[in-house]
Amino acid sequence: MQKFGVGQPATRVEDNRFTAGKGNYIEDLEFADQSWAIFVRSPHAHANILEIDKATASELPGVLGVYTYADLAAEAIGNVPCNAAINNIDGSPCRKPPRPALADGKVRFVGDPVALIVAESKQQALDAAEALWVDYDMLDAVVATDQAMTEGVPQIWEDAPANCSFHWHDGDKENTERAFASAHQVAELRLINNRVIPTSMETRGCVARYDNGRLVLHVSCQGVHLLRRMLAGQIFNVPEEDVHVLCPDVGGGFGMKIFMYPEYVATLFAARKLGRSVKWISDRSEAFLTDTHGRDHITTLQAALDAEGRISGLRVQTIANMGAYLSQAGPFVATDAGVAMLVGCYAIPAAYVEVKGVFTNSAPVDAYRGAGRPEAIYAIERLMDVAALKCGLTPDEIRRRNFISPASMPFTTALGATYDSGDFRRNMEDALELANWQSFAERRAASEAEGKLRGIGLASYIERCAGGAPEQARLQVDAKGHVTLYIGTQSNGQGHETAFRQLVCDRLGVAFEEITVVQGDSDAIASGGGTMGSRSVPVGGSAIGMAAEKVIEKARAQAAEMMECAIDDVEFNKGELRIVGTDRIKTFHEVAAAAHENNAGGFDEADTFAPEVATYPNGTHVCELEIDKATGVVEIVDYTVVDDFGYVINPLLLEGQVHGGIAQGLGQALLENCAYEPDSGQLLTASFMDYTMPRADNLPLIRFKRNEVPCTTNPLGIKGAGEAGAIGAPPAIVNALVNALSDFGIDHVDMPVTANKLWQLLQSHSAS
Repeated sequence: MQKFGVGQPATRVEDNRFTAGKGNYIEDLEFADQSWAIFVRSPHAHANILEIDKATASELPGVLGVYTYADLAAEAIGNVPCNAAINNIDGSPCRKPPRPALADGKVRFVGDPVALIVAESKQQALDAAEALWVDYDMLDAVVATDQAMTEGVPQIWEDAPANCSFHWHDGDKENTERAFASAHQVAELRLINNRVIPTSMETRGCVARYDNGRLVLHVSCQGVHLLRRMLAGQIFNVPEEDVHVLCPDVGGGFGMKIFMYPEYVATLFAARKLGRSVKWISDRSEAFLTDTHGRDHITTLQAALDAEGRISGLRVQTIANMGAYLSQAGPFVATDAGVAMLVGCYAIPAAYVEVKGVFTNSAPVDAYRGAGRPEAIYAIERLMDVAALKCGLTPDEIRRRNFISPASMPFTTALGATYDSGDFRRNMEDALELANWQSFAERRAASEAEGKLRGIGLASYIERCAGGAPEQARLQVDAKGHVTLYIGTQSNGQGHETAFRQLVCDRLGVAFEEITVVQGDSDAIASGGGTMGSRSVPVGGSAIGMAAEKVIEKARAQAAEMMECAIDDVEFNKGELRIVGTDRIKTFHEVAAAAHENNAGGFDEADTFAPEVATYPNGTHVCELEIDKATGVVEIVDYTVVDDFGYVINPLLLEGQVHGGIAQGLGQALLENCAYEPDSGQLLTASFMDYTMPRADNLPLIRFKRNEVPCTTNPLGIKGAGEAGAIGAPPAIVNALVNALSDFGIDHVDMPVTANKLWQLLQSHSAS
């Protein structure tokens, strides 16, 4: 087995430069003609802009330009687009109001950009921003998801009555109603998927330049080609070749850095106007105010149950908060991206879902690690526990009775997804055994003796990923056999450089250090779908494998010429080309050198993998925790995960991805809550003083096991792992909390289940 080949737990090669402080981030970029940008943002959630007086700010030292909506409109700069095509139940399109890069006469959330100041230094730009006079006429605001459509609340957009962007549905309403009409009993649950803020370690930032007639954007993102297409075709109306987007190292994205933002448009406009490089780096408070937020759904679920606890029908209604504007994929995340997973791992024969997307005076909501699937799995996995209680069954038993069996694969669900593979019961049984589920009562009694409540909970998840746009990989081999991979995905810290090297190493037999990975340059890389939806390795890796096969075929032809034999007589294995049945061998390096001599270019091959269907990673999380009755503080004392990610390239990277996802899921379940003041629309959690992030001491060591059931939907058999931890963790943790509170008659607690919330809950139930 090759030392750094596929399946080996190779440590991340990129960490060598990161830990030595040699990463290259947007903050590190400096240009000789560089200026600084600062955005003047609305302090109000909803207001008309009566006047913007530029005079004083424009005359301050070092100020190069003060720009507002009128300046962009004068040069026909397009709006920041929403590209999600969602239709209402009646077939009409959803309401997509315009989102200019700078506010046009009205602001609609705190942080809405009103003006751009560009100056020679950051401090000069800040001083000018303080001096800019903006006169506002304040309006009433609405921020609560469940209040947005209430009669009498402020209307955010004139052409969106009742603040409704869309009313969408999926499933079979008629069959679902029949299932409920004949149900033995019905389990019902209303829950909140709380709004969270992505909070990547590196905030958003960009450097905009205008170079020889081309718009050049250096930006911290999750894929350069998507941004280039929007900038060229939808915003600046120029040919794509006149736009160059580059992305250096990225310090976390989590979905939030996929998108086009007003700052990128406005800084590019200023760079073109001034003929200067313009740099903008978000500070942390700006990030809290203006990055796309995640989740923010209110969902009501009903399950029709037969006498044995099997679900015959599922009915779901969701109100999804879109914020003040529609982000690029916001409507898609609340509908098509996640709704199909509402049936989970279960053989539910009929389902019907309605989703209403509403506008509020808050930051736009879009994809956050999992993008719709965490919302769906949290909903169904909480409902399964409520249904178990209704039927007098244990949480594990009701799942056994409803799981889709491996023999049924491929299985098309009631919401139209076709699962190609998976053994859901095996995952759960393995997780229960590893977690010592059956002996929990003893541990619970021991905790009770110490004045603590102990709970255990499980969640069986499935998600849909690794679909979407095609991905191209190009392999260029130099005369010394060094391989350069050009690929359009974008690492945000996942370890792509290591995983991709392993794939190339495994296929071509070259050494790990003989491989260079190039990402993040729309000029150097022909195309790319970007990094999102756990697609980089399943989709990009499949393209690498296909391109490698082309290189091998060219190498076989070259070796046949060198050894004067037929190409069919040459076999390739672990970097060697041999005449079958003999000891006549040429190494890959020798063949690469000869190829350069013969045709002045050597091997340079590309191929594209276009996923026709998605993959479906799945697994079971089991969480065990204690609650201190005196304080409400939660300690997770044990955590077990059994995952099926199909074929695994690097188990070390994979476990790291799951571990990080669980930490983010724990944050949503126990700690994180993006809160706006109801009347004013002010963000109450605009700093780390108010917004609680998970820390190392919130998590125990995590017990991992893998059940590898290769998928049938890509050549590598890989299902994708980037989002799974964040999907399985919230329901497992909340199910464990509810289990701990079961003696108090509590059957649901909404996230985030903070210590204060638990303490108040325990006090109220103790008093009663």
